Amino acid sequence: MPIYIALTNVSSEGRKAIKEDPARIKANNKEIEAMGVKIIAQYATLGRYDFINIFEAPNDEAIYRVALNLTGRGVDRVQTLPARTLDEFIAATKKK
Repeated sequence: MPIYIALTNVSSEGRKAIKEDPARIKANNKEIEAMGVKIIAQYATLGRYDFINIFEAPNDEAIYRVALNLTGRGVDRVQTLPARTLDEFIAATKKK
């Protein structure tokens, strides 16, 4: 299944909700997984983005649904990047 990296920023409302109930983040994860998207890893970060999420999803449409779900739950901005392993990249760049 394709891999996607989602870089997210939390809104001020989202920060407030996380401060009041940090476990809320994991509750959202259950909803994401119910959409058929596997959460491979998640990281809270300092700097430009608040969280980095690595997902495995069947297709782009599933990731669209996840992004819409996140923005409705206190995430201000989502930047989603399709990712491929180095072996997949090398295979795709070989001349045929």
